[in-house]
Amino acid sequence: MLGMLGHTFVSFVDNVMVGQLGSAELAAVSLGNSFIFIAMSLGIGFSTAITPLVAEADSEQNFVKGKSVFKHGFFLCTVLGILLFLLELVAKPLMSVMDQPKEVVELAIPYLDLVAFSLVPLIVFQAFKQFSDGMSLTKYPMYATLLANILNVAINYVLIFGKFGFPEMGIVGAAVGTLISRFVMLFFLWWLLAKRHRSKAYVTNINFFKLSKQPLKKLTNLGFPSAMQMFFEVAIFTAAIWLSGLLGKNAQAANQIALNLSSMTFMVAMGLSVAAMIRVGNQKGLKDYKNLKRIAESIFLVGFVFAVVFALLFVIFHKVLPDLYVDLDDPANAMDTAEVVKIAATLLLASAVFQISDSLQVIVLGALRGLQDVKIPTVITFISYWVVGFPISYFLGKEDAYGSLGIWLGLLGGLTTAAILLFIRFNYLTKKLIEKSA
Repeated sequence: MLGMLGHTFVSFVDNVMVGQLGSAELAAVSLGNSFIFIAMSLGIGFSTAITPLVAEADSEQNFVKGKSVFKHGFFLCTVLGILLFLLELVAKPLMSVMDQPKEVVELAIPYLDLVAFSLVPLIVFQAFKQFSDGMSLTKYPMYATLLANILNVAINYVLIFGKFGFPEMGIVGAAVGTLISRFVMLFFLWWLLAKRHRSKAYVTNINFFKLSKQPLKKLTNLGFPSAMQMFFEVAIFTAAIWLSGLLGKNAQAANQIALNLSSMTFMVAMGLSVAAMIRVGNQKGLKDYKNLKRIAESIFLVGFVFAVVFALLFVIFHKVLPDLYVDLDDPANAMDTAEVVKIAATLLLASAVFQISDSLQVIVLGALRGLQDVKIPTVITFISYWVVGFPISYFLGKEDAYGSLGIWLGLLGGLTTAAILLFIRFNYLTKKLIEKSA
């Protein structure tokens, strides 16, 4: 959970520090990151294919299979990271034709250039992280993300505000911090894994270009649907950012605050999703399906408890949390700030309601990936977010309807539909496997 939170905490720090500059700057980071999140979802989603295959090989004590999975996953993630960076550069002109506030677009473009390049080390890092998770060595990615966050805070402070003689770079300074910290994070994780006896042989002496067709095919068959699952979910949240932009910079800044806080609680569920993927993958390798179901349902319960706690915190502190992101003592932007805080407080109440469904859907999805069941869940996520969720967001999110709250009601509808359908799918598959093995 701490390892997954590390990714979001980089955004949290960027948002809090940039929010001190004004609502236009915060909205620009939101717009720039909306493009990044889509690419990240594809990269991170694809890399999750590595974890269940490594977990299965680990439980079978099959070193050759495990190293092959990692090597081919490392190669595919490197290629994907470069392609996603290039795709971001090609997609950048879209900002100018999306009917977003002009001052926001002008600020977002230089920010996006640097953060787009940081996708390369981030997606390569994911290959190492997913391998490490599959080996149940989850502490090492956590250490790497913690180091990256400390570095990011320090660089942000120096470059955003121009401290210690460095130039005042504003939101571009935040982008530089993200880029440097992600490169450091990657090399630090490799160093940790290369030092440990259990993982050293996997991550050293890699014949990077000596590839085989079968492992590439297996990883692609698992990775592509997994990438699309994450893409469908992240894309609807990205659509929420763009729809908020049509309501103005204050609505977009408020959406970013609520989205960033919700992303942090979601990453706790993502951590449990990875745990479900690892443990289900282990039990699948052992062919112990009764224990597989019991372990997965235990993780679902833990996720439910966390979700209830987060929901209560959002309800109790919905008027206080948005204050962290803005400068309340800035008289020049006082009216904008007040509106941003008011909208964000309302959105946090909507977020509190969908904590349970959001947590359940991602943890069940992790368990299904552990079973290497990815095709039907991909269809489920598409229907949930784009057939159910997006139309609600679009029609209720108009200025003459419910505005920002309407957009988030669509998110609630999509997440709840996904949670119910994915749970039904998991129940059906595990019962079938238990009956077959009886």
